[in-house]
Amino acid sequence: MTPAKPASEMTRAELAAYIDQSVLKPEFTVEDIRRYAQEGIDFGCATICINPSSLPIVAPMVEGTGTGLCVVCDFPFGTSSTASKVAQAEAIMGGYDIQDLDIVANYGRLRSGDLDYVTEDIRAVVEACHAKGVLVKVIIETDALTPGQIQAGTRCAVAAGADFIKSSTGFYTGGEQRGATNEVVDLMMEAGEGRIRVKGSGCIRDREHFLELIDKGIDRMGIGYRSTPEVLGE
Repeated sequence: MTPAKPASEMTRAELAAYIDQSVLKPEFTVEDIRRYAQEGIDFGCATICINPSSLPIVAPMVEGTGTGLCVVCDFPFGTSSTASKVAQAEAIMGGYDIQDLDIVANYGRLRSGDLDYVTEDIRAVVEACHAKGVLVKVIIETDALTPGQIQAGTRCAVAAGADFIKSSTGFYTGGEQRGATNEVVDLMMEAGEGRIRVKGSGCIRDREHFLELIDKGIDRMGIGYRSTPEVLGE
């Protein structure tokens, strides 16, 4: 979306509304999860992005606040069968009021050019989520892709009816992690043609980059728990 004013003129609350605070590290203790989720709530972030097993911990914490729940699905590799992805999505939504589900596309199939498979894999999850009023963000792990594959993956997400295209998991193991560079965000926006919202995630660690992406017209950003204070100027 085009911001109504430059990011540099936005209040902290307006900036925080762009953030899904990431609390996803597998080694986190329950105390860690509570601590970093609470920090995101206190900052007024759009959502706290968590693993499914963290739902019983974080769901009661966001009740009555302006912060929602974003839950990852088939994370971080996206290689489960379509039926398994749908089953996990249904289980996540079954007992909790979540706002967003971030599903990892099968980016190996995307690299193979199997675009029909990628689209239908996403579509099955989108249909299950939309039936319950949950938004779907599709992670295509852009660090594994060429520019052409990034744009093809974006078009798959559009065709599948997803709400957002998202760059990275933050857990890529196949090479250098560059995350949501300006160039990657530009590629997703260009391919989306305004038909899908864009979430940048991965390596957004300083305020300058954060503000640049807002001014570009990005819709949401996944920010690691350590970087939220930095990008908000705390």
